Amino acid sequence: MCVARCSYCVGVSLVPLAILSMAANALLLFPNLETRFLLEGHVTREATWGTGLWASGFLVLMVSRGIVSGSSKTGCCAFKAEMLCQVGYSFVALVAAGICFLVSSTGLSVGPLCLHNSTRGLNWEVPLEKQLIRDRHYLFERERWALACVEPQGVVLWNVVLFSLLMATSGIQVLLCAAHTLNALLGILCGPGFRNNKVGPA
Repeated sequence: MCVARCSYCVGVSLVPLAILSMAANALLLFPNLETRFLLEGHVTREATWGTGLWASGFLVLMVSRGIVSGSSKTGCCAFKAEMLCQVGYSFVALVAAGICFLVSSTGLSVGPLCLHNSTRGLNWEVPLEKQLIRDRHYLFERERWALACVEPQGVVLWNVVLFSLLMATSGIQVLLCAAHTLNALLGILCGPGFRNNKVGPA
């Protein structure tokens, strides 16, 4: 097993996940690919926080660049110093992806902000948010999706798919960053490759 090769693989794997996160969060800001909802402030709160853009997106992308470039360091001291830096990089990406995962799970749980026909008439609110403990969650009652929101049309499915995608990408990022943290720690303790540390026959 080679520490540098594992670091390189993790760094490369984080790139498409970061791009997917940014794309998913960007689409959440534009229900039905229309700009007017964002301009009018009628976008789900968790989407406007943009954690898929700056956390699981930009920050993870920058960390992946550092991981890939640092995996080519040679020399025992230089390599161990770089691995120490990469522990810090991984921790930053781990926290960023974790924040995105929590925010996305909250957005998925409460449902979208939309124009809802309530007893008080048409109002912008979050109609699918679970109000009572005895209520079934809206994710398990798809028949409520079409009736819940007058506008934007199909926003419930839009949010479910994109927040689920954000949860998946950020969750994988958390696992990869945790694995890379352990890999970097092993690199500090054992050097660039475990094979090189084996004792040969006398």
